[in-house]
Amino acid sequence: MTQTLKTKVLIIGAGTGGYVAGIRCGQLGLDTVLVDGGDGLGGTCLNIGCIPSKAIIHAAGKFETVAKAAGGGTLGITAAKPAIDLKQTVAWKDGIVRKLNAGVAALLKKAKVKVIKGWAEFADAKTCVVKTDEGDIRITAEHVILATGSEPVELPFLPFGGDVISSTEALSLSEVPKKLVVVGGGYIGLELGIAYRKLGAEVAIVEMADRILPLYDKALTDPVAKWLEKHGVELHLGARAGGFGPDAQGGGKLSITTKDGEPLQLEADKVLVTVGRRPRTQGWGLENMGVAMAGPFVKIDNRCATSMKNVWAVGDLTGEPMLAHKGSAQGEVVAEIIAGHDRVFDPTTIAAVCFTEPEIVSAGLGPSDVEGRDDVITAVFPFAAIGRALAIEAGEDGGFVRVIASKADHRLLGIQAVGQHVSELSNSFAQMLEMGAVLEDVAGTIHVHPTLGEAFHEASLRALGHAIHI
Repeated sequence: MTQTLKTKVLIIGAGTGGYVAGIRCGQLGLDTVLVDGGDGLGGTCLNIGCIPSKAIIHAAGKFETVAKAAGGGTLGITAAKPAIDLKQTVAWKDGIVRKLNAGVAALLKKAKVKVIKGWAEFADAKTCVVKTDEGDIRITAEHVILATGSEPVELPFLPFGGDVISSTEALSLSEVPKKLVVVGGGYIGLELGIAYRKLGAEVAIVEMADRILPLYDKALTDPVAKWLEKHGVELHLGARAGGFGPDAQGGGKLSITTKDGEPLQLEADKVLVTVGRRPRTQGWGLENMGVAMAGPFVKIDNRCATSMKNVWAVGDLTGEPMLAHKGSAQGEVVAEIIAGHDRVFDPTTIAAVCFTEPEIVSAGLGPSDVEGRDDVITAVFPFAAIGRALAIEAGEDGGFVRVIASKADHRLLGIQAVGQHVSELSNSFAQMLEMGAVLEDVAGTIHVHPTLGEAFHEASLRALGHAIHI
């Protein structure tokens, strides 16, 4: 027998967009049901994305530090040759995920949100049936928030399975592969490829574009490319991947076509395919809801409203940028609109970070956005001139902070950085852009010494023509 349930708000998907929308709805006194049929509370980000990948990246960095100390010493420190038990590392990572899962569950409970574990399928825009272990539940709602997220893109000639893996499997390997080939030179492939190189794997990267991280300008990606070269990562740029098959030695070989059109086979124990993500639009009845699409994404306006009355969509389902913090911000906005508040989703910027080696941050306009314009000022300040950067071995990799501002009124238009630990500067960059700061605002803020943030201060001073330390 099918159980029936009526609610004010029904949320589909418990990722960073869905669960934040749920908590905010609960805080606002809205009767809310959250259906989780995917990766678990927290979605891709918490379970198989942002959080676990940063845990593995952190562990890889620790391993690399000890390996340096064993290989001739570093900073006067020597150590024995390290070893890694990846099963223990993954277990530690899983413990972090479990702790965060429990935290999200507690927050939803506190907000009086009813969580149903199961897969939803919509018959129409406001009605769905959720298949759970205890039986089917038919839910009707006044408002529906779609937050189904995204999933890795699979290549037809490299289907996931066995030794061909997505980022999900890469975060739960039982041992470090001897030879790892990464197909796709975007941020996910590079973050994981670099981590596994630090852990001792031989790594090759196959990328169709002529350079890594093609969505970022070359000045930002050059320090990452230098790290890859220095650490023996094999780069095949302008190359196309083909099929993967076993070899006589018990390993495997990936066929690729090089930039020059030559066939080549790369030895690989694992092939990590990271060629992008696509919105999760299949299998839950989206086609029955009557919402308009924008290409592969659900079309929304600046209130995150779809073309169907009282059906809303947030997060990766709604298009680029596919970033967790965008989904969370949209989730809050929608909850407040449903509660009667006058809100729109209209951020000045959504900063993005690549947790590569070194890290990259970009917020607002970049060089390609202002190319050929004579009404902007661009200034760069290197971390090599920042004491704190040198003291933590972060100043010699070509890192810098760059500011782009209007020549007429000095309004900040864009801020970028590349260097170790620059992800921690991303919120400062976003805040200044969101507040409409001018160069003089940054220059007039006394920045703490010694910190990496001083490079932001000095870049702004340089744009005004009077940097101190260069």
